[in-house]
Amino acid sequence: MGYIEEFFEFLSIPSISALPEHKPDIAKAAQWLKNRMVRAGIEDVQIIETKGHPVVFGKKSAQTQDSARVPTVLIYGHYDTQPADPFDEWHSPPFEPEIRNGKVFARGAADDKGGIYPAIVAAEEAIKEESLPVNLKFLFEGEEEIGSPALKGLLREHKARFECDLVLSVDGGMFSGQIPSITTGSRGLAAIEIEVAGPQTDVHSGGQGGVIQNPVHALAEILTGLKDSEGRILVEGFYDDVVEVSDEELKKFAQAPFDEEAHRARLGVPALFGEPGYSLIERMWVRPTLDANGIWGGFQGEGIKTIIPSKAGCKITCRLVPDQDPETICHVLEDHIKRHVPKGVGVNVTVFPGNSKPYVIPENHPALPVITDVLHELFGHEPVNVRLGGTLPIAPAFLDILGTYLFFFAMSGPDSNAHGPNEFIRTEDMDRLRRGLRMFWSKYAGSYAKLGGPKGI
Repeated sequence: MGYIEEFFEFLSIPSISALPEHKPDIAKAAQWLKNRMVRAGIEDVQIIETKGHPVVFGKKSAQTQDSARVPTVLIYGHYDTQPADPFDEWHSPPFEPEIRNGKVFARGAADDKGGIYPAIVAAEEAIKEESLPVNLKFLFEGEEEIGSPALKGLLREHKARFECDLVLSVDGGMFSGQIPSITTGSRGLAAIEIEVAGPQTDVHSGGQGGVIQNPVHALAEILTGLKDSEGRILVEGFYDDVVEVSDEELKKFAQAPFDEEAHRARLGVPALFGEPGYSLIERMWVRPTLDANGIWGGFQGEGIKTIIPSKAGCKITCRLVPDQDPETICHVLEDHIKRHVPKGVGVNVTVFPGNSKPYVIPENHPALPVITDVLHELFGHEPVNVRLGGTLPIAPAFLDILGTYLFFFAMSGPDSNAHGPNEFIRTEDMDRLRRGLRMFWSKYAGSYAKLGGPKGI
């Protein structure tokens, strides 16, 4: 079976982690991976069961005279996918892959089966040539698209099995198809819910209007007290632990060719908005945020219902930057809200589980020059430094539990429609990943040897 045909077989498995009816497909995809890894010459391949969906693990020692004196690289990726709806917006069925104009269209093509499959092929090639220069380990999970709930526990339980010098994630992408990027960090997450309670039940606005506080109005007052009109967060203590980005890193960020007006037009807003004193890129990547994600209360149907509602609520998330701690942020938010409760209502604040720390790779990490060199050779362009505005719980999990930094090494472009209809990956991006991994393993092994082993690498 050829490269593309085999990839199609993998893509045709609807391994949707969020939908219980696809649990058999998750198991099928895990078994497919195991079989393919065994054929590649990877050893100790196992399907490790968790409380949720399984992890596929494998390893292969370096094919050198002394594999104990070379680095161990763990390849991370995920074989689960997002649901595929809305189906009517797909140009071809999401789990019947098609190739058009050098692009493979299918759910999971870019995120992340198009990362996993080339990584296995790259390992297979090196193993067959007996030229693998590093110790390889593989961790492919089946729950990334639902927040990786079992991953931390798995890493703790099997810490010795997953120990490594470096984690390479084949999940993610590049700044563009022409300009490579090195992701040096991601923002953390803190999430709460506010519930404002007034009368025991909804009451007549004629009989009680002007007599009691309206929970919707009270909630609006609380929310407007969290930020000023220019976007500064007013919660006491919120910014206390924020570490300012160095001038050197800001200069690197500025090298990313980012068109603010095109960004505004793409979003369809009349103007961009945010914390004054910081550039758009800084506000997107390295400044904390506070956003209302959903609000409710009272009558939502057509027409008018003349009530004062019993309750109103809002969900809030904050994106965090080094060295903000999610628990601390939730505490200062709750404290601020409870000290500013309008007269006549009660307020309850719920902290959501699964909050995540921010993540940043040290600017002097010795693997950065290696990745820079590889990407420059692959793309013919010096890579730009970026950070993700979103949250990736896996990165701080590897750091906290294994003491190992995670680097993103995935090649799909920002136009790949990951999570959306007509998701695709370019075949040239898959080939670039396959070649790039082999280049990285070789250069990293050489760098590791020059530095005298694991000290500082």
